[in-house]
Amino acid sequence: MYWLIGSLIIIVMMGVLAVADNVILPTDLSLLDMMDPSNLSSALIIFATILLASAQFNIPSIDSHSADNNTFNNASRHTKPPFRIIRYLFLALLATALVIGSALQALVTHQQAETTEITVPIRVQALVRIEGLSDSVYDATIDSGYRQVAVITNIAPLVAELTPQELATKTSDYLDVNKNSLSRNYDVNPNEVSLKVSEHRVLLNAYPRKSANDSQFAALNDLQPGDEIFMSLALAPLATSEQASNNPTGFDSYRWLRGRHIDGVANILAVSPTLVNSNEISNEISDEKYSKQSLDSDSYLQRFRIRIDQGRWRLRQHFYQDWSAQTTAEQQAKSVTLSLLTGDRSLINRDTKDLYQLAGISHLLAISGTHVLFLAIVLAGIVVLLFDRNYSAIYRRIPRWQVRWWVMIGAAFIYALFTGFDVPAARTAWMLLAIGFIRLTLLPISTMRVLLALAVLMAWHDPYVLWQAGYWLSFIAVALLLKYDDTSYEHQTTATTSLYDDKPRAHINNALSNRVWQTIKRVFKLQFWLFLTLLPVTLLLFGRASLWGLFINLFAIGLFGWVIVPLNLLAGLCYLLVPSIADILWMVISTIVGYLHDLMSWLTSLPALSDAWLYTPVNIAILSMALLSALPWLLPRGLLSRWLTLPPLTLLMMTVYANQQSFVTMPTLYILPTGDSYITAALLQYPTANEDSTNWLFLADHRPTSTRTMSSSLTADKLSENLKQQLGSLSVNNLESIVVQSSSTGLTDTLIPDDKNTANTKNSELLPMTVAQLNSRLSISQYWQAGRSDRWSAFQQAYKTVKQSEDTPTISAQRCEQGKIWQSANDELSVQAITGWTKIGDTNVWDCTIALDTNLPIRVLRYNAADPLNSLPANSPVSPQTQIASNQLTSKQSESQSRLILDTATHQRVWQMWSLLCSVESNNENMLFKNIKWLGHSDSQITADVVSRQRIDEIITYDNKLL
Repeated sequence: MYWLIGSLIIIVMMGVLAVADNVILPTDLSLLDMMDPSNLSSALIIFATILLASAQFNIPSIDSHSADNNTFNNASRHTKPPFRIIRYLFLALLATALVIGSALQALVTHQQAETTEITVPIRVQALVRIEGLSDSVYDATIDSGYRQVAVITNIAPLVAELTPQELATKTSDYLDVNKNSLSRNYDVNPNEVSLKVSEHRVLLNAYPRKSANDSQFAALNDLQPGDEIFMSLALAPLATSEQASNNPTGFDSYRWLRGRHIDGVANILAVSPTLVNSNEISNEISDEKYSKQSLDSDSYLQRFRIRIDQGRWRLRQHFYQDWSAQTTAEQQAKSVTLSLLTGDRSLINRDTKDLYQLAGISHLLAISGTHVLFLAIVLAGIVVLLFDRNYSAIYRRIPRWQVRWWVMIGAAFIYALFTGFDVPAARTAWMLLAIGFIRLTLLPISTMRVLLALAVLMAWHDPYVLWQAGYWLSFIAVALLLKYDDTSYEHQTTATTSLYDDKPRAHINNALSNRVWQTIKRVFKLQFWLFLTLLPVTLLLFGRASLWGLFINLFAIGLFGWVIVPLNLLAGLCYLLVPSIADILWMVISTIVGYLHDLMSWLTSLPALSDAWLYTPVNIAILSMALLSALPWLLPRGLLSRWLTLPPLTLLMMTVYANQQSFVTMPTLYILPTGDSYITAALLQYPTANEDSTNWLFLADHRPTSTRTMSSSLTADKLSENLKQQLGSLSVNNLESIVVQSSSTGLTDTLIPDDKNTANTKNSELLPMTVAQLNSRLSISQYWQAGRSDRWSAFQQAYKTVKQSEDTPTISAQRCEQGKIWQSANDELSVQAITGWTKIGDTNVWDCTIALDTNLPIRVLRYNAADPLNSLPANSPVSPQTQIASNQLTSKQSESQSRLILDTATHQRVWQMWSLLCSVESNNENMLFKNIKWLGHSDSQITADVVSRQRIDEIITYDNKLL
């Protein structure tokens, strides 16, 4: 019953959050006026306590009475069935109340978040209060932006752009108003001091760009937690989960920000050069305000939290000294050292995070329960040792274990606050408190039940914690460790007993060697157990898992747990007393971490380890089958036969295999998200009868030449990594061809300088560089490049030299120009270029439009990175009636030859040239096709006349906008 109710509470709360997030609730349905989330969570705790206390009567008492007494007890039980029925009904009502109350708690919390969210974009000036540490630091040299959680008040619409000097004047006026109001009335009314009309918790963003604001943005790194400053901001609402699905990595930014209670994002436009709380006037205001207000526990806790965050900030600044003078390897070694001490990952770059993810040890960068528990044990040991030598009389009043327990609780909570009080650290601190309380009260509650109760309590306190991956991984990993530890302890006890019973003391050396061997085997079995049991959860949360994490964790966990983390904690303690000793220890730790990075880079660069990702889309059904397969091992031995694992395990393997095969059962074109609305990628998977599916990747840049647009923020490294992950999730390991439909003047020297300079605004080396990187990761047979590619060989060789990858196979570039054609062996698929004239010295007519001719119609899907199995069809952005008619036409003509046109024209001259040279020939070809689809960008330069001549039946756009 205990596990059933706890699991049901969490499932119901997740369901309520999901439904409330996707369904528009009635505006008159407001639960905030009827109940408060804090009061509701307190009521839930009271109900849960009553339920637990009532359930304890089910536990039979242990006594030494005679059999006659037992007979009497049995008789009494049979004579009182109404009381048992009433008691069971009471327990059922309490359990139902808990489940319903949990659902209400999730709904009320969601409505409370809805009342403060930012709904429309607007430019404002506001007073910004910094909360906690920034997620990243502003550094224009490495293109790193500033991201910081903050609370904005005193919000006023921005009529005109404000300069920093005008914001400084605003700061002075604000301080004068507050000082005068305090001097006139010492009974301070908060409404008179604060002119705020609303308050929002936002995520501040500032990214490097070529403007005069770069100098003032660099000063953002000097803002401490608790600082208040005026800024002009561009507020924007959070992207919904549907919009977040267009993220190329599948990362749901909406749920991540909602889990942090963010109401919207705010791009920084200008920053005041002076702080509101940086001078004597503001200090006087603050002192007067706090002296007149009632100092409740929340204000004390908030100010204590700010002090701790300021200490974390000063420690980051200590690590950030002389940052630019150090090499990248030294910077990242120090960044990881800081992350292992305070949980601050703001200085870790993307390459280092990717390295840890590929090695399968990214969990070591977070502050886990091991860090908190280790520090608590060490400090408790030191305090107990001091009491043993100097104050042993205290044990007459307090037992030794209680002294150790209180010290561990204090150290755990303070260090958890110092590291941001994330889920793993908070879980450890609360579990120490709960387990000590159970021992103090001698309650018959197991550790697993304490863990489940803590998971439910954290969900009651903040239902949005259910959207955090750290919550699930933390509690599931600890539960698996506890389960493994119980089983391992039984086996170890049995083995040790038999060892000492069978072997005499003369064989003590053999016993020692056996114990070492048993320890090594136990560590490997533990790692193997955790890897297999957490694999489905990892795939469900992140979509991929590193296979080499199973082996790298064997030595990495020991190195971090027994060397790096203890030394780091010791250096942190020394920093409070003797900073010079701490710097020496941190230098040693950074050296060890640096060598570890070199080792991991070498291992992951090996050909056998370079492709270590497991991409298997996982849904709830697959996760349920995996849970049923592991259930006989999770339950006590003998409760369920482990042969019962075979049916769900067989079904699981068949389902995974079917999902892999479902990607290639029919011709499919996936529109892959890239993170840039103008940069497009499309994958064609065409199954063949006698071989594996034929895979074609099409890349294009649709920025129009006639309109000024912002340059792409994508890099080749980021684009190629995203494409590799997306292709891996679709089980694509080789490509027949990559087609770059946009020309690149960086690959040719045959243009006159004037023409080449005018084309530089549109063309770049982003897509060719992406091809070079994909060629080092995938098997590619052909490469078609629009325009002239005279310098491709030199370009590819320069890339190999920079990346030190001389073993990468060389691929030649073929011109993608009008008339070029490729056909499959059985003539089921034909790929031909219908535009692109490279012999003309005008880059505007080099773009290469592709026509895919097939025997079967190609379905077009928008790839969902979060759930590739549920990728939805790409419908035309037209009226529903037109779309229904188009679908009916497609279904009727499914047996006819079909054509799919991939357009990339960025200038009207492309289709003008086609109309002059190819329209008559194309009309004769189009007579053979009964189903013609067109896929292009909404900014395409195609005209209605060309659409008519092409006999296009359906128009689809990459960005899902009207043409």
